[in-house]
Amino acid sequence: MQGENVYDYIVTGAGSAGCAIAARLSEDARFRVLLLEAGPRDTYPWIHVPLGYHKTFNNPRVNWMFDSEPEPELNGRTMYQPRGKVLGGTSSINGMVYMRGNAADYDEWRQRGCEGWDYDSVLPYFRKAEDQERGESAFHGVGGPLKVTDHRWKPTLATAMHEAAVQAGIPANPDFNGATQEGVGYYQTTIGNARRWSSAKAYLGSAKGRKNLVVVTGAHATRVLIGKGVATGVEYRTAAGLLTARATREVIVSGGVYGSPQLLMLSGLGPGDHLRQHGVEVVRDMPGVGSHLHDHFNTYIAYRCTQPVTMNDLANKLSHRIKAAVQYAFGRTGPLSSMGLFVGALIRSDKRLERPDLQINMFNWAIKDRSRTGIVPQPFSAFGLSPVHLKPDGRGTVRLKSNDPLAAPEIRFNFLRSSYDFEALLHGMRICREIAAQPALKPFVAEEILPGPHVTGEAELKADIRARGVSNLHPVGTCRMGREVDAVVDPRLRVHGVGNLRVADASIMPSIVAGNTNAPSIMIGEKCADMVRADAGR
Repeated sequence: MQGENVYDYIVTGAGSAGCAIAARLSEDARFRVLLLEAGPRDTYPWIHVPLGYHKTFNNPRVNWMFDSEPEPELNGRTMYQPRGKVLGGTSSINGMVYMRGNAADYDEWRQRGCEGWDYDSVLPYFRKAEDQERGESAFHGVGGPLKVTDHRWKPTLATAMHEAAVQAGIPANPDFNGATQEGVGYYQTTIGNARRWSSAKAYLGSAKGRKNLVVVTGAHATRVLIGKGVATGVEYRTAAGLLTARATREVIVSGGVYGSPQLLMLSGLGPGDHLRQHGVEVVRDMPGVGSHLHDHFNTYIAYRCTQPVTMNDLANKLSHRIKAAVQYAFGRTGPLSSMGLFVGALIRSDKRLERPDLQINMFNWAIKDRSRTGIVPQPFSAFGLSPVHLKPDGRGTVRLKSNDPLAAPEIRFNFLRSSYDFEALLHGMRICREIAAQPALKPFVAEEILPGPHVTGEAELKADIRARGVSNLHPVGTCRMGREVDAVVDPRLRVHGVGNLRVADASIMPSIVAGNTNAPSIMIGEKCADMVRADAGR
């Protein structure tokens, strides 16, 4: 191969973890690093405006727009899965909530044989990544690439939601990522100077000018090249055709919970019978590749608002949009500087549980529908309270639909397969109604519009969950880490049985964390880069 096609490290996927890995590895001038991204550069303007993520939710220019297979427990409905197809990956199109999960989540990983992944071991990587607006503390870092900030604009409805939750008996919590997670508080965000702070912005921005880092967009990885049990390079498709790059040290797969198992299977690593069925030569029979898919699951209760103070008014009234545009253009404030989700609560569905298993998101808007065709707001002022189940029992799979690397994978969740999955959500719906009934929210509540005040019995509520509940878009687990017989990677993220090959993204999580998954994915990237450099002798 010619010199320009040979690198020390090749990273496939410039998402939340991939950007962090490539940038950190390129800090060492000894290493030549190639970062491949199937999507374009992050030049689409709405990516960078915080409220603009509604414009990327179903935009094929920057979004893979996957769909699940029909879900048996959800009346055969499919679950739309927006995933970032752009520099920054899903961190360029997500809701920008900064949440790490519960400390006990990581201690549980360690208890399952993932040494070095307990909370005390991962906290330094969260702090290393972070540039915390509130300043440095035992739990937070400053000076890192990732901006973490408070809302610079906060509507009166958000304050009322917070007060109502406290009135409902939920203790106030000033920091979900601090000493304790339980309680109600204001979310922090990955926003800097009223602009989205994606992983690409955080890591690739600071890496500009490094001659040893090559970032190629429009480069779809189609196969990891494996010879004699060792990864030697990557085949990838571009507008110029099929190209190959060689890695003298390692290949690091970072394509996300759907892309990473798909690429491994196309490379001959996966369930043997399944690969043969699709005409893929089996390099190593690995049943765990693409297995153990799971995700948070949520439903929501919507209320008509008595006052024109919600994001629905922004969507439905030109005058509100003009005012918001002026606020943002001249003061970097107003609705466009936020993502419309200000307040949340972490609670337990059963007091006997050791840690929260429900996250109540309190939205400054309410929708009629959310699908691959877009987000349809209610045609009047409205807001919503959404219980999210954080510890689902259901497990699914990611499989090949064909051996065409450009084809979407087959995604099956198997949501709501246990009574606990239902019971937690039923408790969450009751808590949401209790919050909405408090004095602080009374001036804003005209009526409950979804599912409606008449839906009260357990059977009726379950039927409503089946009809309206959706994936919370935090999928994990398809290349899970561990030492079980079907684990895909070891605690150093090395693929079992294959040399010079690692996976690093949310797919390696052995179990989902209690909270949003962007910050943990970035942490995984930081920790992976550190392990790679340590194994290379610094």
